[in-house]
Amino acid sequence: MKRKMVSAILCASMVAGMVVVPAATAQAADKKVIGVTMPTKDLQRWNQDGENMKKELEAAGYEVDLQYASNDVSTQVSQLENQVANGCDLLVVASIDGSSLGEPLKQAKEKGIPVISYDRLLMNSDAVSYYATFDNYKVGQKQGEYLVDALDLDNADGPFNIELFTGDPGDNNCNFFFGGAMDVLQKYIDDGKLVVKSGQTEFEQVATANWDSAKAQDRMDTIIAGNYSDGTNLDAVLCSNDSTALGVENALAASYTGEYPIITGQDCDTPNVKNLVAGKQAMSVFKDTRALASAVVKMVDSIMKGEEPEVNDTKSYDNGTGVIPTYLCDPVVVTTDNYKEILIDSGYYTEDQIK
Repeated sequence: MKRKMVSAILCASMVAGMVVVPAATAQAADKKVIGVTMPTKDLQRWNQDGENMKKELEAAGYEVDLQYASNDVSTQVSQLENQVANGCDLLVVASIDGSSLGEPLKQAKEKGIPVISYDRLLMNSDAVSYYATFDNYKVGQKQGEYLVDALDLDNADGPFNIELFTGDPGDNNCNFFFGGAMDVLQKYIDDGKLVVKSGQTEFEQVATANWDSAKAQDRMDTIIAGNYSDGTNLDAVLCSNDSTALGVENALAASYTGEYPIITGQDCDTPNVKNLVAGKQAMSVFKDTRALASAVVKMVDSIMKGEEPEVNDTKSYDNGTGVIPTYLCDPVVVTTDNYKEILIDSGYYTEDQIK
């Protein structure tokens, strides 16, 4: 309705003043609005994703409606419904639960609003136009491969004790993180070279609701009390991301007395980078959200211009209604050997932020 009024005013001005206004000039005055919804401000990475996205979209000439949903699905549903009702021209959605946004996505499709699924795949909706993420299977692979090398599993006798932690079961990415890692590690578990003393190996057993550090810490406290309180060594902990790793590290500091284990992570959150430098976490997989934001801005720009955006995967990501064309960014392993180069020299962090 707003655009119709603007067009009517422009047309009236042209007639009254007998001035010819090129159509391109009128279109340029009608700035497109991009709705961006992020899951929460409680995790550092989503703050960075949201701000990077807003900054780059605004630099490209778009208005941005950026919303955070406090990890509450009903809040995110309402935010999306409002963005649709308020006339956003395109939606970028990082979901809390990828299967719970069917109604607002349906409304978006009915109004012809394109939807880009951001980092977490929106499931069971044919309203999703494109998906932008990191190669999340590769994230898990890199974590598994790091543990294989660090423990020298192909040469050492073992056995080595390991515990497993992944993230929220409503986040489809967990299937890729955990699946990629277990595709590397499962054979060593089957051979008895890796031993999960807690017996918790199934996805449902090792998942962490909302990727919550406190929940991961509680579970690790219980595992230590039941399996490692007598001084038995825990050699490694597979953690799918940094918030779960932080919970594990807090539990170890509180009650574990054996040799310190090798711990994986993902996202390079500042507390975890500090722990990495201090020797309390062995690695974190870095997903440069600046690169992902840039990729999404290019996708938005192409769609708004009526062009086909660049994708590099048209086979892997089926959301239940079909394969979603996807652009994948590459993750990078960060350790004490390269964190300065990857995180500080690149300008992602300052040295003061990780002291």
